[in-house]
Amino acid sequence: MITPERIMAWAIPGFFILIGIELLIAKWRGRDVYYINDAINSLGLGVVSQIVGVFTKLFAIGIYAWFAAHAALWTLPSNSIWVWISGLLLYDLLYYWLHRLGHEVNVLWAAHVVHHQSESYNLTTALRQTGSGFLLGWIAYLPMALLGYPTEVFAVIAIIDMLYQFWVHTEVIDRLGWFDRVFCSPSNHRAHHAVNDRYLDHNYGGILIVWDRLFGTFVEENDDDPPIYGTRAPLQSWNPLWANAEVYWAMLKDSWHARSLLDKLRVWIKPPGWRPADVAARFPKSDFDIAHARFNPPMSKAWKIYCLVQFAVLLMIGVHFLNAAPKLALAQAAAYAVYLVYSLWTLGFLMEGRRIGIWLELARTLGTAIAVMASGHWFGMADLNAQSVATISAVFGVSVVAMLSLLASHRRLA
Repeated sequence: MITPERIMAWAIPGFFILIGIELLIAKWRGRDVYYINDAINSLGLGVVSQIVGVFTKLFAIGIYAWFAAHAALWTLPSNSIWVWISGLLLYDLLYYWLHRLGHEVNVLWAAHVVHHQSESYNLTTALRQTGSGFLLGWIAYLPMALLGYPTEVFAVIAIIDMLYQFWVHTEVIDRLGWFDRVFCSPSNHRAHHAVNDRYLDHNYGGILIVWDRLFGTFVEENDDDPPIYGTRAPLQSWNPLWANAEVYWAMLKDSWHARSLLDKLRVWIKPPGWRPADVAARFPKSDFDIAHARFNPPMSKAWKIYCLVQFAVLLMIGVHFLNAAPKLALAQAAAYAVYLVYSLWTLGFLMEGRRIGIWLELARTLGTAIAVMASGHWFGMADLNAQSVATISAVFGVSVVAMLSLLASHRRLA
């Protein structure tokens, strides 16, 4: 039986193969479409999203299943090809409206903004996903439940729609003629991610771009006005926790400072960028400058290599977490999740060149090496064999030595 988990198991290796191919094509064409810090940050946010999903996936699916079982007008057969085809079309239409509202309603933008924060546009951007979308996103798909689409059909269709959108996040594929007029394509989606006036808040379609043509939100990519990526309130950080929290925090502050009760509520449902007049007057923000320098704190080659290697290790640990978490007790899974998020948070500080990152990283690597060596455990995996204990301890022990060497070299250079 085809399940979402099996589809993702097949897809994940493909993601990284395609990222490698895109990188090679870009290098061959002499184009810089990848920055190590940005790519790590985007992939790290994808990992955070998957970690959150371990604890919340039953939230959205569970609500959908309840409505499908108790409020559906009828039940459609899951073995009908027409149920699958019509379900995919309906899902894509509902996705269009959720995506559009994600750009038009501030509280929905607070979740979706994570996907738009990167100032690069490549396949790692596709994996840059929110950790809070589960809070409200499920509401958009209740019509499918009420119309009787089985939960298993909904779950697989949701994965299919999401996977389709991976390949459109690239600059190495040019326009595709008639395809661009019907489907979401790299050209159409580049325009969607752009902050230029011409492109802002257009092209919301997931698989089909015809929804945008029907509802008046389509715009064509223009060579005379190349897309510039990011948001109009640049994140300026590699911190994955702040990436997920920044807009929520801004809304909370504006709501708190607003004098009018109505304005305190409006902050959450008005379009992104809207602020109560009294709050904007007392706490002004600078205007958006589309020509601003991209966020790219300097890193030596040695620091880049260290961060890249550590992130590769964290990816392997993250895959283990996703496989192990369903079998762990809640407390063990939560502790494992906190460890992973802490590790990505620390890596963000390192890439920003902040001194606190060095001490947090030393605490992480040294603490991990000592804990595994002393206990022989790894988050619910009791009684690791001697070889596993030695390998894990050695990896993190070498990381401590590497960090100390980099720190000593940095001090000599200073």
